[in-house]
Amino acid sequence: MSTHTTRFLSYCLAALFIFPLSLKADSEVAANGDLKPAVALAYTWDSSIDIKGWWMSEKLDGVRGYWTGKTMLSRSGQQLDVPAWFTSNFPATALDGELWLGRQQFSELVSIVRSKHNEEAWKQVRYVIFDAPGIADSFEKRMAATSDWFAQHPSDYAQVLKQEVCADTAHLNKRLKEIEALGGEGLMLRRPESLYLAGRTHDLLKVKTYLDSEAVVVKHVSGTGKNAGRLGALLVRLPNGIEFNIGSGFSDMERDNPPPIGSSITFKYYGLTHNGVPRFASFLRIRETM
Repeated sequence: MSTHTTRFLSYCLAALFIFPLSLKADSEVAANGDLKPAVALAYTWDSSIDIKGWWMSEKLDGVRGYWTGKTMLSRSGQQLDVPAWFTSNFPATALDGELWLGRQQFSELVSIVRSKHNEEAWKQVRYVIFDAPGIADSFEKRMAATSDWFAQHPSDYAQVLKQEVCADTAHLNKRLKEIEALGGEGLMLRRPESLYLAGRTHDLLKVKTYLDSEAVVVKHVSGTGKNAGRLGALLVRLPNGIEFNIGSGFSDMERDNPPPIGSSITFKYYGLTHNGVPRFASFLRIRETM
């Protein structure tokens, strides 16, 4: 047995005692009776936090996937219909990551994840791993053990997310601009030597140049010009009752098949007007309910 495999198995032996109990103790029962995994959730970074030496990676625009060691769960606890061959080389301990198709392909990804037995489409999807909650050790050791596992058990469908050390705020801003220029959503920051903590934690921070929020679709507004005969904008309502139109950010497919009236969407914006209306609001995606 190789040194890499022996090292990972030693972590997994500890995880076998830790993970089954922690999943039941720290998870919540969803409305449909499924067990919601106790995942780590990020706060938003602000410039008062010194992030020198923190780990930095791209924030992926995908579907959260929690591998229990046997099955893939969504953030809400729904068991995802992932083909058996997709996870055949995965370890028998918990992983946290994102099912991902590529930048700006969230809608297409959701269609694949929700489809039944569309195995050909699943071959386009990758499981990008950004943590291993089944290993009770520091972030660095969790990721090293996960990388070791997949080095010894190669998978065409899984990869460990690349991390780099953040030198300072200037480095962070430079990298953020590069990612956003490529169509990426933003960055994630992880405190060095941190443990995996379920729920909202200051050890995990998200970094974006825009704000985002959710609203309910009230009406489809017909388009004009090149969008004649299909969606031009969505009339949406915020939780505080304010209504406004969102007319940008839609793909051609989304204009032909707009989010249903009554559904919740996520949009990005850049501050508020004096009337409380989001500035330069742009559609991001239908709110993930999986």
